[in-house]
Amino acid sequence: MFGFHTEAAEVVRGIDLTGRRVVITGASSGIGVETARALALVGADLVLGVRDVAKGGEVLRDIDGNLRLLRLDLSDLASVANFAAQISGPVDVLICNAGVSKTPDKHLANGLDIRFATNHLGHFHLAHLLKPQMAERGARIVVVSSAAHKGMPVRLDDLQWQSREHFDGAAYAESKSANILFAQEATRRWQGEGIFANAVLPGSSLTGLQRFHGEALKRKIGFIHEDGSLDPRMKTAGQAAATSVWAATAPELKGRGGLVLEDCAEALPVGPETHAWAGYDASVADPETARLLWEHSLELVRKFLP
Repeated sequence: MFGFHTEAAEVVRGIDLTGRRVVITGASSGIGVETARALALVGADLVLGVRDVAKGGEVLRDIDGNLRLLRLDLSDLASVANFAAQISGPVDVLICNAGVSKTPDKHLANGLDIRFATNHLGHFHLAHLLKPQMAERGARIVVVSSAAHKGMPVRLDDLQWQSREHFDGAAYAESKSANILFAQEATRRWQGEGIFANAVLPGSSLTGLQRFHGEALKRKIGFIHEDGSLDPRMKTAGQAAATSVWAATAPELKGRGGLVLEDCAEALPVGPETHAWAGYDASVADPETARLLWEHSLELVRKFLP
């Protein structure tokens, strides 16, 4: 039985992905590395999107399997298009794993919030570019969200944080709600073509996502205790990758989409006893907001794609 402490490598036991192509973004650190490692174990043909190909090669060199590294900057729609153009043949799984939280800058030069552009819009565009290939024999999309989404619905009137005082933590949280909305709306629109998308809450793990957090913030959030020890609810990167791998491979999820998954199961709804780092808040994910976000995202791609 899988659960909180399950490692990604455990999830794929008995699975055979020989001849199946899996595209993973953000594959050169943390959860992405462990996701790639587990899927390589069972024969997947991996296409890995990384910002720095040389660095990615160093990180991933101990993984045996059919790996192809390509440069991908999700905040740059032209980079997304170039990445997708290098992928030929059917795509069976797209794992939208890459993400940013705190960054030195708030906005890109074009005015887009960096978190929205990277975590949502880049993946949104990539999925559209790969859609014909995903439809060839049906596919799964796995979108890595976060428990940070709770209580943070997207603000369609200020998606780029131009009207409000900018707070990167809240902007990150809203981008994670956008991930959930994307998975639900993609399933609604594309399931007739055999494409099903689910969102994943990986749990808390110290990875490259916190590169700009600093020790004081990590302690304030509760990741690290005053004595320097990790909180017991922190996961290893392998444990945090387990639900992504489960979403990509579990036979019981065939033909199912629009779900929010956690600890290799459907996420439990938030309640009075729910830990801050767990649970799904369905109040952020109404269908009309998902539809409007989709349409607005299409407009942004048309506006900013060179």
